[in-house]
This record gives sequence, C-alpha cells and structure tokens, in this order.
Amino acid sequence: MKGILGKKLGMSQIFLSDGRAVPVTLVEAGPCFVVQTKTEATDGYTAVQLGFSAAKEKNLSKPERGHLAKAGAPLVRHLAELRVDDVSEMTLGQELNADVFEAGEIVDVIGVSKGKGFAGVVKRHNFSTRPATHGHHYRRAPGSVGMCATPSRVLKGKKLPGRMGNNRTTISFLEVVKVDRGNNLIALKGSVPGPKGGVVMIRTAKRSRG
Repeated sequence: MKGILGKKLGMSQIFLSDGRAVPVTLVEAGPCFVVQTKTEATDGYTAVQLGFSAAKEKNLSKPERGHLAKAGAPLVRHLAELRVDDVSEMTLGQELNADVFEAGEIVDVIGVSKGKGFAGVVKRHNFSTRPATHGHHYRRAPGSVGMCATPSRVLKGKKLPGRMGNNRTTISFLEVVKVDRGNNLIALKGSVPGPKGGVVMIRTAKRSRG
C-alpha cells in the first residue's frame, strides 16, 4: 500500500501510441512530507501521516507548528493518514513526489465531492416526476413518506430532500496514464471527485477488480 496527497488541477486528454484519445484528470501530486509514523506496538495499527501544501506560519496553530517541527517537516496546510503494511522504510521529514506511482498502476482516489446545496428528491435521488399536465400538482414532490398506526413515524434512512454532495467520496480502479516527474503531475484516466483545486489522496487500489 502506498499513496500521496495532491491537488486536482482539471481535466484534459492524452493521445496514446495507438491514436486513441483518453480523458484524464491532472493531479499535482506532492511534494508530500512524512509527518508521523504509527506502528502496531505504539498505536495498534500501522499507518503514516502525510503533509501537503505549503502554509504560512501565521495560519497554523502553535500545536500544529510543534507537531511539524518534531518531524522536521516544513509548514504544511493539509494532513492525512494512510494505512500501510510497513513503515520501516519511512523516515520523519521524508519527501514523497509523484514518482511513487508509475504509468499502468491501478489506484483509488479519495476526495470531497462538490457541494450542490439543498436539493429535492428528483435531483438528489433520481426520483421520477409526476404528470406535468391535466392540472396535476406537486410535480417534483416526494409524496407520502410516513406510515399509519404502526410505527407512526418516518423510518430512518428514508430518501428525502436534503444536502447534496460535499461528502467524502472514493473512486476505485482508476488507471495511472502518465507520470510527469519534473512537474509532479499524475494523469488519471477518468474523473476524480471534488472541484478544481480540491485536495485528493491517491493510493494503491485496496480491492482487486473483479
């Protein structure tokens, strides 16, 4: 298991050697710094904490600055933890760049999806609409959702209007099409959650495709 933090730059396309155009998302991956390592003996599990995106001293709290100074890492804005199998090869303050991945690898990408605000059931849950003619009212309303005497309430988990988006989202089985080591860019086949400028984590795919 390996991974890196990056910033989503936007979408583009890459032409392969056989002439096919592949839609890709460009991610500025790194530089990231190892801020903390966790082991079975001390924490009960094995993980590494990565820091990404340079920050000004005034924008970090004193505990945050002390945490980074202890690791010998520069001031960074974002911290994220990645479960790994072994941390023996990781050293505090170590720098990680886009070259941790190679073209052809299959990865998962984790980010926060775009927030869409308050949405109804048609947009949020893909409900069908009611008839639009013959004086029919409440075309996009969800309709009756409660029950009668038993249990006399709306059950938890019912699909209703509410906040749409702005959730942690994982897209699995994306292919690394190209790695630009000089500019710390990774081109991933397909789309990646979140807006342009959003922070994402790229990690080795946890499950095998099948």
